[in-house]
Amino acid sequence: MKIRFGRHTINLPASRFGRLLIGAALVIGGIFGFLPILGFWMVPLGLLVLSIDLPAVRVWRRRAAVRIGRWIKVHLPALWQRLRGG
Repeated sequence: MKIRFGRHTINLPASRFGRLLIGAALVIGGIFGFLPILGFWMVPLGLLVLSIDLPAVRVWRRRAAVRIGRWIKVHLPALWQRLRGG
């Protein structure tokens, strides 16, 4: 299993339990983002990992991706063209 962020790729465990454990740990760690080392960035990353195995989170992620894409298309057309490869 892999997650891609543009040019970056993150390898995830093949087991469902491992992915659920990592995703839950990231979300829980993100809740304590005000502490040193932990950060609020962990929440969306944890939800992204959980969306691989949990349909409810997958629907949320897909809706968010569509909304963000529409916003970029309207408000940042130059970025939209670069992302589309044109």
